[in-house]
Amino acid sequence: MRETIGELVRRLRLARGWSQRRLAEALAEAAPGRVPPTRNDVSRWEIGTRSPREWLPFLARVLQVPREMLEMAKAVQPVEPAPRVRSVADFLPEGDPLAPLRTRTGRRIGAGQVADLAQRVHGLRLADDVVYGKDLIGPALRELRAAVKLYREGTHTEGVGRELLRAIGELAQIAGWVASDAGEHAEAERIYRLGMSAAQAAGDGVLSGNVAGSLAYQWSNTGRTADAVGLAQAALKDAGPHAPAKARALYLDRVAWAHTRAGQDRPAMTALGEAAEALSEDSAGTVSPSYLYWMDAGELQVMEARVYTELHRPLRAVPLLTDVLGRYDASHARELALYLSWLAVAYADANEPEAAAGTAARMLALGQSGSERTAERTRIVLDRLRAYRNVPEVAELLAS
Repeated sequence: MRETIGELVRRLRLARGWSQRRLAEALAEAAPGRVPPTRNDVSRWEIGTRSPREWLPFLARVLQVPREMLEMAKAVQPVEPAPRVRSVADFLPEGDPLAPLRTRTGRRIGAGQVADLAQRVHGLRLADDVVYGKDLIGPALRELRAAVKLYREGTHTEGVGRELLRAIGELAQIAGWVASDAGEHAEAERIYRLGMSAAQAAGDGVLSGNVAGSLAYQWSNTGRTADAVGLAQAALKDAGPHAPAKARALYLDRVAWAHTRAGQDRPAMTALGEAAEALSEDSAGTVSPSYLYWMDAGELQVMEARVYTELHRPLRAVPLLTDVLGRYDASHARELALYLSWLAVAYADANEPEAAAGTAARMLALGQSGSERTAERTRIVLDRLRAYRNVPEVAELLAS
């Protein structure tokens, strides 16, 4: 199958060990009289949303290939046209669930109360690392209702109101995540939409992208794959090209997973590559929102491995997962169990049932308390292992 111009440019760029920014800089040096391209221009060329036609002679020069090669690739039509990217606003609930009451009866809210709320939000997020779904949904919903009540009934300045909306957006993201983990998907969606409204009202596109990306992730895993692709793309768009590197990497991660679940291999792999590019731009001096504290190269590696597992490429998935699991914090039992479930499936796909059974046993030993996501992954692993029920290790596991 012939490459499109975007695929060819990306392959040639990676062969030189260049980032998208480095290619943009090389083009600017090769064409000093022109408005220089940006990293985002290169990204758009590679994913096929824009054509580099006026840059073809300069691309040929800096990538050291004949211009004719690029011209031929430019004529190749992509197999799957890029989906129309909608805005997060397209997915907001009808009406305004955050409209302040006409007559406010609550107290006046100041910066101190907002700071206290932000601390509770972060505490709830840290609690989700060790307490799961059904065990955490009650406290999460109480905090969210209290924050909405504070915003709607209290009096406050415009600036304080904006910070309250941000806190509600963050609370809705973590409360929606907890509800989804508990298997309460309809409730989670309502909460996520509330959070998207709050983030939009606060004018915080990065936060809006985080909440919308979380809902897209749920849709990916519950069969709404076409909707998931559209929303994940919208989340990335709302965050904007200047979002912190960790945010762009996470939202591209969500795009990759949505494409994977939709059976769209090529755009999934493209998004994974862009996520790695984005995270490579993070540094010790980069300021990221506190809710992205967990996003790092290891998490990106796990997502890459999950994509490979879903695409039935176990020889790629197994080394990535074993590397991450070898240094993963065992106190985060739910995530550890989830990652082990993907490794077990990858081993089964690689025709290594003994290793799959051992990995599944390790996963089951961690327990499934409160998390419907983990319980669902357990069912998937056991179903996959039944194909090897005649292998003694597998038979023993299934019998137990």
